Amino acid sequence: MKWTMLLPIVAVVGCAEGFSGGALDQPVETATVVTPTLDPTPAPPPPTGATTVDEFDTTTQEDRAAAIAASEPEGEQELGTTIAALGPPTEPGIWLKTPLVSELTQGRVEYPGNGKSVNLELRPSGGAEGSGSQISLAAMRLLEAPLTGLPELVVYQR
Repeated sequence: MKWTMLLPIVAVVGCAEGFSGGALDQPVETATVVTPTLDPTPAPPPPTGATTVDEFDTTTQEDRAAAIAASEPEGEQELGTTIAALGPPTEPGIWLKTPLVSELTQGRVEYPGNGKSVNLELRPSGGAEGSGSQISLAAMRLLEAPLTGLPELVVYQR
């Protein structure tokens, strides 16, 4: 009776090792995801082993200055408000993935919590209307919004 209880466990362990191609403690390679961007010189991905916010935010001083530069509201269209969570910190740039747009475009978000706004790329999230958004680490820092918060943002399209 004891052997019949152990047999399924041994089989599962053996299968797990067989499917992975080796020992379970070997590192798994991850694929590099290339995200479309309007920026002709996008920020590089963070270095391997990045652990701090500064290491993950690879935007340049020039990128950050352009993002916070005052822009003319002429020609802007308010798309609505969204609740934004911090997006993947390994995805560089100044962007917002949102269901409020269906194609990659330029825009601006405003954080009513402190009145700050940021010029950024609006990227379609593919989510349902009202499903919320993800914002880049760099954009969240420029807005001075809490990184662990869920700020409500007003979204504008140019």
